[in-house]
Amino acid sequence: MDSSLFLFGYLTYIYTDQQPNTLTALRAFLIYLIGINILTFLVFGIDKWKARRGKWRIPEDTLIWMSIAGGSFGALVGMYLFRHKTQKRKFNLGIPAILLAQAILAWFLFLRP
Repeated sequence: MDSSLFLFGYLTYIYTDQQPNTLTALRAFLIYLIGINILTFLVFGIDKWKARRGKWRIPEDTLIWMSIAGGSFGALVGMYLFRHKTQKRKFNLGIPAILLAQAILAWFLFLRP
């Protein structure tokens, strides 16, 4: 009986305390970041594939906005893995700058003491 009350009390504490909600939000944010980075990486690969075949291309603004939306790491990896957009200054300087700005923002929001 005592252990079941303890368990009930603990579960009540977990689901009513502020911290689990924060962890849930952080988990959702991390899932979003993983997803947008995978998607951005794939879009860079698809655009390179289309470029080689002379097909309709994905607009550069779409690639930049996907990076701004959180996919900058996937964009950077895709750029160098697929050797795509590495000669364009807008991408060669812009994507690392976006990634740096996002890393600084993440540090201020989540890691700063």
